[in-house]
Amino acid sequence: MDVSILQHALIGYQAERAKFDQKIAEIEARLKGLRVPSVTTVSTPTGRPKRRFSPAALQRIKEGQRKRWAEFRKQKAAKATAKKAVAKKRPAKKVTAKKPVSPEVMQKRLAALEKARAVRAAKRVQGAG
Repeated sequence: MDVSILQHALIGYQAERAKFDQKIAEIEARLKGLRVPSVTTVSTPTGRPKRRFSPAALQRIKEGQRKRWAEFRKQKAAKATAKKAVAKKRPAKKVTAKKPVSPEVMQKRLAALEKARAVRAAKRVQGAG
């Protein structure tokens, strides 16, 4: 196709789009302030229209939800205070200091540790070789 034809077509379509945008703006200006349902409605799978609640019904739903959440928070707070009461009844654990280890015992432990490490290293060498 010739490039000039495509350019002219593009210019024509842009002009049409500008006209449409202007018409849409005029219609929106007329509808401004009016509460009109949108033209594009999404139908439910059953084909029934979407349910609309009255302001009074919405208020009742809100009140019920608030009551349910208040009850939930009340029960949660009661459980927390019960846990705190149980925790206060228990005696605190005593923190005892570790007994000091004599140098002889420390030497024995270090020797046993070195021996265990040597055995483990020997096993690795045998497994690799």
